[in-house]
Amino acid sequence: MVGVVAFGVAWWLALYLVSRGSRKPALFRAGVGLVAYAAALAVEVLLPYSQSPDVLLDVQGVLVCLPPLAWSGVAVALLPSKYDRWWRIGLVPFGLLVLAPVVIDTDGARVLRAVDVLLPLVISLGLLVKHRDRVRPAPVRMTLLVVSMFLVLAAVLVVLPTSFLPSWLVVAAMGVDLVLLGVGIAAFDAFDEGESIGADMVRSLVTAAVIAAVFGGQVALAMALSSGATLPLTALLLGSVAAAIAVQVLANPLQALLDRVAFADAPELRQARVELREAEEALPRRANDPVLDGLDDVEFVKLTRRALGNYGDLGRLVSSPLTMLPGITESLAEKNLPDQPLERANELKRLLLNGILRLKPNEGDFGTSDEWRYYNALYFPYVLGVRPYSRRDRNDKLDDTTKRALQWFSRTVPERTLYNWQNAAAKLVAAGLRQETPR
Repeated sequence: MVGVVAFGVAWWLALYLVSRGSRKPALFRAGVGLVAYAAALAVEVLLPYSQSPDVLLDVQGVLVCLPPLAWSGVAVALLPSKYDRWWRIGLVPFGLLVLAPVVIDTDGARVLRAVDVLLPLVISLGLLVKHRDRVRPAPVRMTLLVVSMFLVLAAVLVVLPTSFLPSWLVVAAMGVDLVLLGVGIAAFDAFDEGESIGADMVRSLVTAAVIAAVFGGQVALAMALSSGATLPLTALLLGSVAAAIAVQVLANPLQALLDRVAFADAPELRQARVELREAEEALPRRANDPVLDGLDDVEFVKLTRRALGNYGDLGRLVSSPLTMLPGITESLAEKNLPDQPLERANELKRLLLNGILRLKPNEGDFGTSDEWRYYNALYFPYVLGVRPYSRRDRNDKLDDTTKRALQWFSRTVPERTLYNWQNAAAKLVAAGLRQETPR
């Protein structure tokens, strides 16, 4: 039963990290590593009831090698992009080498796998130490560095051909490291987003535990009242726990998928439901007391840039620290609007739009000269929500001005150039928002 609980914790944290930011390499890779570890724990639970333990041991041997590889990718995702590019190039050959002992059952193949797993992990850790100032806040930085060193030690014990410790103890030690690193990565991401992590993570864990206990407990009870644990019942228990946790953690995307079927002919209703669900999820992530006064310009611009990127996503704007701007508080009071998270997000959206419109030259609706570039870089992708480099946005539903803008972006503005313009424009918008914040 302890193995099932450990499996549930690893599985929950993996899905939590992925659901928090599947498009963020650090979170996604951390989640993948924990999924592999959870699968290794599931194999460990099934081993006593299997008639082919050698096959399961080979599978487990491969699975426990994947988390260190994934965590080397997490480390480089926190570094300059050139390191991440090299990691992605080497991922396939390094990933395939973990199968070497399965194909060739020799000590040499096991040593090759050990080098394959440890080399990327040690190199990425060394680079992370070198560029440690990129990871903030300081407690998170120290946690990631120290626990990463313990992960290297656990990986050494896991992949060496011989070990003086029991395999279950080494796998358990690796699990503790992976869980601590997963929490550390989540805390780093929350700090980078200007959000709070504690309440949201506790809510998700408690809810997942209760639902897993309700559904998994029924299978465990059946096992206790029957002839005892068997391979099918143990597999059913693991599957029930995994499904229950997945339904809870991934409730938002699952509901969005069901809405597409149930409300296929009501796009406005689907969008309204999405905004309400995302706003509800964002509330526990709001910082209780966001520190805006005294915030340096670099951090303030970063928050503004992120808010601009979330302009069309009211749910994500709810958790932005910028919703606590004094100007928003005054505006709500003047309009006699309730001081609620959604109202603050709407006011922030209005301020961002005003900042974008201030960048617009006083000559027509669209232009391609240098003085238009900052306005164009923010207004069309964020306010109108068009994607210049996606073919899906090139349809007849767009007005003539937007079509002209899309053609101009796709034909004359490289994607990297647009990104640089958006960063520069965000600084100008942030300068306007600064007037709403005391220094």
